[in-house]
Amino acid sequence: MDGVQLCARFSIATSRREYCGPAGASSLLERAVTEGEGLDEAREALSRFEALMPYLEAIGGRHGLDPFDARVVEAYWMGNDLLDAFRKEDFLHLLETLVRRGLPRSVASELARRLPEGAIPHHAFHVAFVGVGAVTGHVETTLGNMEECRPALAQIVGIEGRSLVARKPRLTWVGGALTLSNPGESRVTFDERFLPGIRVGDPVVLHWGWPCLKPEAAQADRLERYTARALALASPAFTAAEVVP
Repeated sequence: MDGVQLCARFSIATSRREYCGPAGASSLLERAVTEGEGLDEAREALSRFEALMPYLEAIGGRHGLDPFDARVVEAYWMGNDLLDAFRKEDFLHLLETLVRRGLPRSVASELARRLPEGAIPHHAFHVAFVGVGAVTGHVETTLGNMEECRPALAQIVGIEGRSLVARKPRLTWVGGALTLSNPGESRVTFDERFLPGIRVGDPVVLHWGWPCLKPEAAQADRLERYTARALALASPAFTAAEVVP
């Protein structure tokens, strides 16, 4: 899959909610995915997503790849071996880039102090360590919003008209650690153009309640593994008191 199209699948939900990126970008992203057209315009819009581009540029730069290379985009949203070469100094530089995109300097300084060895530029780590809404200030940092923002692997257990019933574990804070537990079901609207031929039993990735991708088996496995790794890395630096009730 083209990297711009893959990135658009994940980014369209936050664009529609006006949480991130330029106003009106969602129509460009939708066209890129469903029609395969306007990819240059979609790329330009995605480059203006405040908390997205620093990560794509950091991963791409580490490997000499274009930020919208499909492997780079996959690494950030789902995880792959491009993340394994990332070093602590790379993430410290990334924090500086996020400051230029809106992350408060005081927050970046505290994050740099807490930064664990092995930090990875994966979206789940951004959500749990940097903080959902920390860059733009458009979203409160609540455990519920963290759950909505992480790319979550779910299984389709029902299809009713334009709605999917998806079952997945939820992000919880238990015994001093962020973990995925307490599986539950939720009903979400879907677009058949994004998920052609979707059936009960299929896996799907959710981002802010948007079923954005039916992953291949290897992608689903990597998403689970790198999400678990991201949460384990973030947990020692995370305190529940910092999260809005």
